[in-house]
Amino acid sequence: MLGNSTTAERYSTLATYTEFSDDQVVERASLGDLQAFGELYDRYVQRIYNYIYFRTGNTFDAEDLTERVFFRAIQHIKKYENRGLPIAAWLYRIAHNLVANWYRDNSRRQEIPLDAFEFSLTFPGDLPETAMLKAEEQNDLLCVIRQLPEERQQLLILKFVEQLTNAEIGQIMGRTEGAIKSLYHRTLLALRKEYNIVGVE
Repeated sequence: MLGNSTTAERYSTLATYTEFSDDQVVERASLGDLQAFGELYDRYVQRIYNYIYFRTGNTFDAEDLTERVFFRAIQHIKKYENRGLPIAAWLYRIAHNLVANWYRDNSRRQEIPLDAFEFSLTFPGDLPETAMLKAEEQNDLLCVIRQLPEERQQLLILKFVEQLTNAEIGQIMGRTEGAIKSLYHRTLLALRKEYNIVGVE
């Protein structure tokens, strides 16, 4: 238990929580430890920002909404319940709700600059021509993805950009793991049928 004196003393002597698991850090943060919450922020701020940026399409709103995500998280961390899924899923869920509100408030959809995704398919060691081909293929695919309904865009971002599991995506989108798996396969089938995209399992 984290509450016993030995463990509490161990935590108190540490300068950071970098060597501890998310669950351990979350438990400390839920007890009001701001240093522990700062560790969670450091671990997830870039991922949450990327997700929001890919959904909104501009840095100003992405930065503002990311700040709101962590402000809301620190307000509610004491009520957080570990249901067997990582803390990341909870943070993405907050981000999802804020982005949904953003869309309603703005009544518009932003186009995502395609070069924002180039890093995700360019791997160290690629020859320049290989990296260029991958970037071109990725841009073509992203143009297709941007034509999908918003829910399916979100699914593909969480699946391929954020590399979350179906269970994690389900919690974020308010669906069961089975429903996410079904939606994912229907989305891939639609892409194959409409745009002749093959080779995606």
